Formats: sequence, structure tokens, C-alpha cells
Amino acid sequence: MAATPAAAEWREASTDHFVIYADSGERWLRDFATRLERSAAFFDLIRPSADRNASKYNRIVVYAVPGTAAVQKLCGKCGSVAGFYVPRVGHSVAYTARTPAANVWDMSSDIVLFHEYAHHILLASTTGALPRWYNEGLAEFFSTIRILPDGAMEVGRPAVHRAYNLLYADMKIEQLFESSGRKDAASQDIFYGRAWLLAHMMMFDKSRAGQLEKYLTLLNQGTPNLDAARQAFGDLEVLRRDMDAYVRKPTRMVKTPASAVTVGPVTLRNLSAGEAAMMPVRMRSDRGVSRREAIEIVADARQRAAPFAGDAAVQVALAEAEYDAGNDAEAEAAADRALAVEPKNIDALMYKGRVKVRQAQVSKTQDGQVWKAARGWFVKANAVDPDAAEPLLLFYRSFETARQKPTENAALGLYRALQLSPQDPGLRISAARQFIIDGKVAEARKTLLPLAYDPHVPADRNRFLRVVEAIDAKRPTAELLRLGSGEAAEGEDQVGATDTD
Repeated sequence: MAATPAAAEWREASTDHFVIYADSGERWLRDFATRLERSAAFFDLIRPSADRNASKYNRIVVYAVPGTAAVQKLCGKCGSVAGFYVPRVGHSVAYTARTPAANVWDMSSDIVLFHEYAHHILLASTTGALPRWYNEGLAEFFSTIRILPDGAMEVGRPAVHRAYNLLYADMKIEQLFESSGRKDAASQDIFYGRAWLLAHMMMFDKSRAGQLEKYLTLLNQGTPNLDAARQAFGDLEVLRRDMDAYVRKPTRMVKTPASAVTVGPVTLRNLSAGEAAMMPVRMRSDRGVSRREAIEIVADARQRAAPFAGDAAVQVALAEAEYDAGNDAEAEAAADRALAVEPKNIDALMYKGRVKVRQAQVSKTQDGQVWKAARGWFVKANAVDPDAAEPLLLFYRSFETARQKPTENAALGLYRALQLSPQDPGLRISAARQFIIDGKVAEARKTLLPLAYDPHVPADRNRFLRVVEAIDAKRPTAELLRLGSGEAAEGEDQVGATDTD
């Protein structure tokens, strides 16, 4: 990661749904972006959302890195993965390898990205609980989308990258309905394959029509997973045998003509020398860092940013690195340099506000004017783009930081942010708590369901499941708030913030 920007040819592809960064040629990047955008247009067709394209600041940022080794280094302790996804307010982030799969049996960059985008859309559009097998099975189902040369799409293709385990491995059918997975890679791979198989069978096997809907209804009514499965699917051993028979039949799929979806333009640009130099810093910061990691990164960030004081994007990346490392004065100075070049740079405005809020918190000031001035930066960011989710959330959280009751306007902004960026777990938690405070308990329950049934968190450690159960038991508001407290402290231990494949 030495600072050699001249050796890199970083480019950006901008579409309606994605911002993609890759050190690649134009042809590869345009083709990759077009495939992703066409898959997104297909999802818009089947799960329309008026807010999905409301702001360019709410798109997914995709980093296409040279190979799986680079993906795994960025992911940290994720193990042997081909890509991963981090849901986040404003822009969620996905990382994938740019190199093609060695053969048809391996995961390609398309498979990884389509899988992760399916999760992104499910988080945005699902209002009920999705069990782990169905959550992952649907993502696997959509991961195999094939885009033909004429733009048509084949959906429901076989999961060839899971073929060995589908044909030669097995697992107890009861394990498929467990709320949390086994940790070893072999069990995980078998699970993903069987989850794909059951999801595919439930969608195409006419003899089981209506069973999936019954199962999900029972589950969302509070029926335990295995009981719901037995009531909806019948004898689970018969279900297992039917799955084994189904996987050996020709795979049914649906072909969607190119004319059925509308795809927006793909805009390419070469990154500036400064932006290219800062890419290693940006990728690590966007991944999410601990304070120790942030301190390690900031020295590199300063060295890379030093020659580019007049590049707003570089200075915003430096502001983030400085802020993450706890260096408020340096973060503010970098944000000021960015604003001197681009006065309406939303990210720079937000870092000014973040710094001012943290300074007010550290000083323990009760001066209302100080807090108002700090929040003013989020107001300015919101004025640049009212449909950017992150300024709305930061404005709301500034009241929590100040230990002040959020204003009605702040609460309305929070709810709007949830509409715009429902993938972010922390945003869901904040919104659910505010719903409870406002007496909108049914809305709080609906908001928490995706977290209560998060496939990456064991049920016995999931405090949001306890909140949903308490709501169903009509427990008092104060108790609900106690059960749901500690959102910032518990973080990823409670919320599956990173999905890996």
C-alpha cells in the first residue's frame, strides 16, 4: 500500500444504484457496472420502492479489488471469503474481487455482488421476520442471475458454486431451521446450498404451493421456527427426501426479457491522482475501524493527502481518518480545506458537525447555542440534499449526545432517514426506540423484526428478539426501553453488520 498513485488507474462508475471503484480498464468497469445496474433494475421491478433512488448519497459503494486475498485482508477476521457487505446509513459498502472465477464451480464477482445486493434489498423492503435459511436462500437464489448478451436475464439458475455439497453432502433437516449457524466453513457451505435448494423448491414446486406463505405467517405470529416448519411443510423427513429428489431434476428458471427493465446510464470517470492515492485509506475506513486501527491508518492518510490540499475528495477522506483516530482539530482542518474547494460538500459539512458535537460532548457544555451551532452543520448538509439519510440521523443523534429530548422535527427526520436507508442496523435501533417513546409500539415492532431475526446473531444473545417478545406480551414502555438500550456499546455483537460470502 505504498503511495504510488501514478501506478494506479483507479476509475469510478456511477449508476442509479451504485458507485463502483476499481483499478481497472474502462471496458471491464463499464461491463461490470452495467451488469450490476441491470440486476438492480430487476429488483426494482419485483420490489418497487419510490425512495430507493431518492438521493445519490444513499447508493451502494462497491470496491472491486484485485483478488480474494485483498478482499480477505480488508474483511479482517472473516476467513476465506470472496466478498462482503456492510450495511450503513447513507451508503452501504460492498467489497468484491475483480479477478474472474477460476471455473464455473467457483464464486464469481457477479455471484458475490448479486447475493449481497439481494440482502440489501431484503433489508430495505421486508417488514416481517425472515428466518436464516430463507434470508440466505433467497440471496443465493438471486446470486445466480445470468445476464445474457442481449440484456435479458435468467433468474433461478442452479447454484453451481454449491454443486458438490448439494449433490454429495447432507445435513439434518432440523439444522436448516436453526436460528444461528455452525461456525465451521464446511457446515456453512452445506447450509447455503440447502437453503438455496429449499427456497428454489418452494418457489417452483407446485405441489407445495402456499406452504411458504403459511410458514412465514406462523413465524411472524410468534410460532417457534421448527413448529412453524412442521405445520406448514408437514413431515420434515419427507421434506428432506423431496429436496434430495428436486435437486436432481432439471432446474427451472424464469427468463426476463431486456425490454422488461429500464436501466439508467453508466457514467465513468478517471479518479484524480489524489483520489487514487487515497483509495487504500478510503477502503479501510469505509470497512469500519477500531480506534487502534484508526490510529494506524491516520499516519498513512496524512502522508498520502499531503500533496493534495486542494482536492476536496482527498481532504474528506483525511477528515474521516482523523476523526476516527480522535483528532478533532485535524479533522476539522481537513473538512475546512474541502469546503474551501466545494462549499456544498455534504461529507465535509457532516464532519464539521461531527467534530463540533464531539467537542461539545467532551466539554460537557449545557450551552444551547453551542449545541445549536454544532447541529447547524447537519442542517446545512440537509439543505444541500434533503433526501440524504445521514445528515438526518446525525441531527437526531446530536440530541441524544447532548442528553436532550429530541425535537419533533428531529424525530420526523429520523423516521425519514429510516425510509431512505433502512439497511443500517443502528438507524433501525434509534428509530425503534423513538417509536416506543412516541407510543407507536406496533411501528417499533415492525422496525425491529429484521434485527430480531438477524441470521448472523444467535437467538439466545439477541436482545431485539427479547424486545419483540416483550411487545407481544404488552410489557410497559419503560421495560421495553431498558431491553433495547445499549445500541452503541454492543454494536456488531448484537447486530450482524457484515455479511460475508
